[in-house]
Amino acid sequence: MDLKESNQPLPGETGNKTMKLSVIIPAYNEQATIYNILKRISSVELIQNVQKELVVVNDYSKDETEAELYRFQRDYPDIIINYQKHPVNKGKGAALRTGIQSATGDFVIVQDADLEYDPREINLLLPPILDGFADVVYGSRFAGDKPHRVLFYFHTIGNRLLTFLSNMFTNINLSDMETCYKLFRAEIIKGIHLKENRFGFEPEVTAKISRIPNIRIYEVGISYYGRTYMEGKKISWKDGFRAIYCIVKYNVFSK
Repeated sequence: MDLKESNQPLPGETGNKTMKLSVIIPAYNEQATIYNILKRISSVELIQNVQKELVVVNDYSKDETEAELYRFQRDYPDIIINYQKHPVNKGKGAALRTGIQSATGDFVIVQDADLEYDPREINLLLPPILDGFADVVYGSRFAGDKPHRVLFYFHTIGNRLLTFLSNMFTNINLSDMETCYKLFRAEIIKGIHLKENRFGFEPEVTAKISRIPNIRIYEVGISYYGRTYMEGKKISWKDGFRAIYCIVKYNVFSK
């Protein structure tokens, strides 16, 4: 897709329009955290008076995720949630597609429901876009001086390897391709035909945005409060191999 110059403000210009950010929250069996993440996101006051839209996609959770969502709505009736629900479990990538299609904001960001990322740091990603410099902003867990929980060594090695492989094909110098925090201009992410249903979203979307003419991608450092498998982490070594497959597929064979 071609970027339309009329939709891109000059650096330093934001205009008089009140902008809106759609926060996409895919949720599968997140009964322990969904209430708290919604509360945290709702309490964040975004810079430059940017408004928020909360888009929750329940990917056929089998626990009390939906009950916790309804409890939040009862406790905070003034907060409107764009709630989407899958009739069967489809995977994170499919949930993100549903959320992106449902989003009505000027910008879109992905927010996992597991409390590993701090919603207050969305304000770190917004300036490059609001100031007219960026079209996409990645929040890197490996850049800057923000706090990071010390967890799995081989996960870190795996993330860096996947980023390295992705960068080789895309020719962009990201430090954290696998990060959850990716902020997009809405017209860009809505204009990309995404296919991956599980955790292949990250390499797929990175490959596809890298091919957009004149795309402006920025990266900022963020903190990371990782959780263990006992605490509910879902990604596995199988998803790592799928990511490698997706890097090759979407950069070489499926352009």
